Amino acid sequence: MEQMIGRGREAITMIVDPDSFQENQVGGVSFPADYGPGAVVGTAALEQQPITILAIDAQAVNPRFPVVYFGIIGMEEAYKMACAVYETIQADRQKPVSEKRPLLLIVDTPGNAPGKVEEIYGMNKATGAYQLALAEARKCGHAVIAMVIGRAISGGFLCHGLQADHILALPKAYGTMIHVMPLTSISRITKIDVEQLEVLSQENPVFAAGVDFFYQLGGVEEIVPDPGRMRERITAHIAEVKALKSEGSFDRSGPWSRGELGAVRGGRRTRKAVLAQMESEFSAIADKYIK
Repeated sequence: MEQMIGRGREAITMIVDPDSFQENQVGGVSFPADYGPGAVVGTAALEQQPITILAIDAQAVNPRFPVVYFGIIGMEEAYKMACAVYETIQADRQKPVSEKRPLLLIVDTPGNAPGKVEEIYGMNKATGAYQLALAEARKCGHAVIAMVIGRAISGGFLCHGLQADHILALPKAYGTMIHVMPLTSISRITKIDVEQLEVLSQENPVFAAGVDFFYQLGGVEEIVPDPGRMRERITAHIAEVKALKSEGSFDRSGPWSRGELGAVRGGRRTRKAVLAQMESEFSAIADKYIK
């Protein structure tokens, strides 16, 4: 099967209505073509309804930041996508939930820019701004759908994907990778030997990487069988999320709902018990800190 890694622009044409994508146009704003070239933003139509596109072009290189290439999300890319989200919110601010345009995130990123310059200038502020923008869009009533076509790794996936109402992904046969942290890094943090983590990763979804394990954890709502089905399944999930929000059930989609889904699928068996224990212990001392 042919991989979809690096084909973010092609994925847009496979999903939206033919010839409907207007790049760098969102609401009443036009984005400079050379700003944040790794981020592809714009307006399109899906089943003749307006939709905001936020995609990654892994073929682009940002000449101002040498480490921003091959789908890495840099400062400009993060701010560009954040601005596109806020322009979407502003454009539909007066509309009822049923008429607010969805946001589609096409995900193919190996992470955030790790360069020294980016860290000094405020890479964390840029990615944080994008995450906040998506969270606000969800809470304002916009359906936010993420479609993982390639890599969904580390901080890139954290800001461009995990804030969505629903996350869809192609199967691993297409080269799809979902990976929060390599086992070597987990070992440094937990002080557990890499060899032991490798054993755990064979059957424990908390330590393992991959689409199937994230599905078990509830991190992926649906594995789309092949690229030709992306348009159909994205349309269906938009309708589902819109229906939930129209009836006021905002807590049944988004990051919190995926914890419940993971419990149902058997990937988060102790989650509720841990949350209950934390709540109990906090309640026992809360009076000392909350006045």
